[in-house]
Amino acid sequence: MYMELSKKNLALISDEISAGNAADIFSLPEKILQFGTGVLLRGLPDYFVDKANKQGVFNGRVVVIKSTGTGEKEAFNRQDGLYTLAVRGLENGVMLDQHVICSAISRVLSATDQWEDILHAAGNSDLQIVISNTTEVGIQLVEESIFQKPPVSFPAKLLAILYERYKVFKGSPESGLVIIPTELLIDNGKKLKFVLSGLAAFNKLESSFTEWLDEHNYFCSSLVDRIVPGKPDPETKEMLEKKWGYTDNLMSVCEPYRLWAIEGDDGIRKILSFYSTDTGVVITPDITRFRELKLRMLNATHTLSCGLAYLSGFKTVKAAMADKLFESYVENLMMHEISPAIPFYIPEDEKKAFGVKVLDRFRNPYLEHQWLSITMQYSSKLAMRVLPVLNKYYELFKKPPELISMGFAAYILFMRPVKRESEKYYGMLGNHYYLINDDHASEFFGLWEEGLADVIVSRVLSNTGLWGTDLTLFEGFANSVTKKLKGFIRSGTMSEMSAYSNSAS
Repeated sequence: MYMELSKKNLALISDEISAGNAADIFSLPEKILQFGTGVLLRGLPDYFVDKANKQGVFNGRVVVIKSTGTGEKEAFNRQDGLYTLAVRGLENGVMLDQHVICSAISRVLSATDQWEDILHAAGNSDLQIVISNTTEVGIQLVEESIFQKPPVSFPAKLLAILYERYKVFKGSPESGLVIIPTELLIDNGKKLKFVLSGLAAFNKLESSFTEWLDEHNYFCSSLVDRIVPGKPDPETKEMLEKKWGYTDNLMSVCEPYRLWAIEGDDGIRKILSFYSTDTGVVITPDITRFRELKLRMLNATHTLSCGLAYLSGFKTVKAAMADKLFESYVENLMMHEISPAIPFYIPEDEKKAFGVKVLDRFRNPYLEHQWLSITMQYSSKLAMRVLPVLNKYYELFKKPPELISMGFAAYILFMRPVKRESEKYYGMLGNHYYLINDDHASEFFGLWEEGLADVIVSRVLSNTGLWGTDLTLFEGFANSVTKKLKGFIRSGTMSEMSAYSNSAS
């Protein structure tokens, strides 16, 4: 039995954090309030903060708000906020396999049980920054009282905290915060500010507060990019713990690649001083270029490939990329259909270089990135990530993109519910059910009773509730999707991909 990662065992476990340095790190003030304990936040913003602290640069820690459950909170308490990142994969052509013990998190507070403690943290004079990652649906205006204990939605919780801070510091300009949402939404900072303004109006908060909110708090749109699948499988976890000599119930695996692009100026850079210790943090007035590269070449490729890969029998991204046929589909989709149709000007050499990095990231042999997890909210991801590319492709080439059509056909086949149980919908692959984790799953239940692929495709593509537009208006697109769907049903996904590959070569 190995010792557990904790503050008392740290000197025995880590050479990186010596006993003296550990004492300094654990005494640092709480400068960041973070909504969420998720692995992405731990693997990216908290990683950068930890790295800077160890170099004596930022010198601040993170207090985390957990909105649901208590399981992870207890693990954080047992481990004194410490957790390990296993950083594994290719970096600049070199295979990297290292572990980092992160000490950025000071404590985790439950919104359900410790709301008064959270409000008290709002009055901390050392506090400078708020970070959030509450999924894309988290930044929405829900008209509710911020005086509940606690409020329900993330924006209401945040507004309650800001209002408490405003009262404690009597609206002083210096008490404003830098607020950085990391949710995958375009202009997420602007959208969060808009939601908070509407919520302040609903709660009839005084005009002096809304003036303070508007003028002295800085909402920075940002983009995060790092594949952090989370806990390793049991075999890998056991192997790593044997190698390291300690056990960690919060261990996460991540890739070496990292990017946190934040919209800001020199004033923001001064507050976010951790940026200076890692080239993965970019603070710039406009992050559009970074967002479009990631949203289209990485995210859209993932989304168009996930259903097809899962239906082809591949559980993980690395398994699919080890198959030459599927690897060819992914590479051609990204480089020849998505890249030229990115709806924002980016030099070709920059797109090509980014694409090469993405393909290396997909091939990472250490990451168990599950395709099924990528299918979560499949419909909304297609709408947000792929439709602008589809529109631009037609604008440029006036014909259906064959590989994007194949991705849509796989989506329609994947979204075929054969069972409903407790308001959850399940598809079937072979003899096994899989969860269709999509808010639109109910709309597909019974759709396949129509029987005809042409009818099914037409109904799905013309559903403006899904896409915000009628996709059958793209000339030839419905026919292209239908042809591929029929091939999937008749011959299987891999056979149809092989047939298309042979005809295209």
